[in-house]
Amino acid sequence: MIQSNMPALIIVTPMLVAPILVFVRHRIVARVLAIATAWWCFYLAVSMAGVAQDTPIAYDMGGWEAPLGIAYTVDAFSSLLLLIVSGIASVVLPFGPGSALLAIPEGKNNLFYASFLMCMAGLMGIAITGDLFNVFVFLEISSLASYTLIAMGKSRRALMAAFSYLVMGTIGGTFTLLGIGMVYQLTGTLNMADIAQRLPDVIDSPATRVALALIVVGGSIKLAVFPLHQWLPNAYTYAPSAVSAFLAATGTKVSYYVIVRGIFTLFGVSFVFGTLHLERLLVPLALLAMFVGSTAAIFQTDLKRLLAYSSIAQIGYMVLGLAMANQAGLTGGIVHLANHAVIKGGLFLVVACITYRMHTSKIDELGGLAQRMPLTAAAWLVGGLGMIGVPTTAGFISKWYLVMGAIDRGWYGIAFAILLSSLLAVVYVWRVVEVFYFREASDKSNLEAPADMLVPTWFLIAMTIVFGLYTPWSAGLASKAAALLLAAS
Repeated sequence: MIQSNMPALIIVTPMLVAPILVFVRHRIVARVLAIATAWWCFYLAVSMAGVAQDTPIAYDMGGWEAPLGIAYTVDAFSSLLLLIVSGIASVVLPFGPGSALLAIPEGKNNLFYASFLMCMAGLMGIAITGDLFNVFVFLEISSLASYTLIAMGKSRRALMAAFSYLVMGTIGGTFTLLGIGMVYQLTGTLNMADIAQRLPDVIDSPATRVALALIVVGGSIKLAVFPLHQWLPNAYTYAPSAVSAFLAATGTKVSYYVIVRGIFTLFGVSFVFGTLHLERLLVPLALLAMFVGSTAAIFQTDLKRLLAYSSIAQIGYMVLGLAMANQAGLTGGIVHLANHAVIKGGLFLVVACITYRMHTSKIDELGGLAQRMPLTAAAWLVGGLGMIGVPTTAGFISKWYLVMGAIDRGWYGIAFAILLSSLLAVVYVWRVVEVFYFREASDKSNLEAPADMLVPTWFLIAMTIVFGLYTPWSAGLASKAAALLLAAS
């Protein structure tokens, strides 16, 4: 029974538990329910991934067959997203024992956990649904929950950050909805598989080009593609620590999924890159993101803000892999989606550990941190090496595929740019390492973070090495997903 209904259960469970949590006033009970739900979803994601990487799983909601009914489909690509979202949630939710560590306003724990589960359900729903309008519905569910989570930050600036994200997110959602409406007008269906069969008959219509533009621009705002990234730095900086870690690891990744699905599954490579040559727009924007984002990160004085601008650069790598539209490049973009999730999620948890003990995330106030918080400082070092792309780390695997994809396309200058941009990552990562390890601490008393903070942090940081040495669950799934997407085109 459970086996055959897993695609529905992974979405329905958090959506049922979330409203229950609104009425659960006991902090520990709410916390346990939320963690148990996240772990249950992760179990379902792992179970489905083992099957879906070879044979896609199809599920018809309510027994209504597609295209009339809403279909849920789990393949190699969507299963990777389900693993990332549920896996990161399973690690982040147990982080720290209470609201003080998570920077959640006292008395709002149940609302925090309810919003968190709704956000998780929305993100997983986007990945699993085979209905185009449902993509918009789940996108709005996750967005509304994200605005709420960001606004729970202790600083008053969190409200402005949430409002800025709300404005940009609403614009992005409107563009996406208009694009979906035009696709429906062109094809008379909302089922993605059905759209993929009917759209080639009207591919030369001007309306098709407008629909593609609307969906790509709408998704790019949610993804924070340069120069549509203005909402991201403040959102990541002023959100509660757990929220920053979760959204940085999952939110933009699911938006990337929407753009990739739209281009490769619905509109097709030959139309998007052969006829329209969208790579002529995406490649320059990706390169600008890689260099501008990394350069901005170098000059930041706050660790969370540094990581936020670094995310803009990392999004550039994913967009670059998409624009290559070949097996190696697309694999690199998709595997970087997974690798960046564990690296950046881990680094944001490192910052949370530092902020809890040192009461600041200002870089210049953290001199000699390695003498006071050696395990936390070591976690930054390992995660930073992954961000740079040092061999044996997950970041190296991503950049290897991207360089190979660029060489396959004959884009030797782009391959060199990928390597050059990594040097900028060395600067902003090593700038922090220098402060941690090579400055003398004014007070050398031990302030290491509690175990319930260090264990989740080091779990994600350790995955940086695991995915750098053992790649079937990252690069393996990404390669199968890329082959599936290219074959569909």
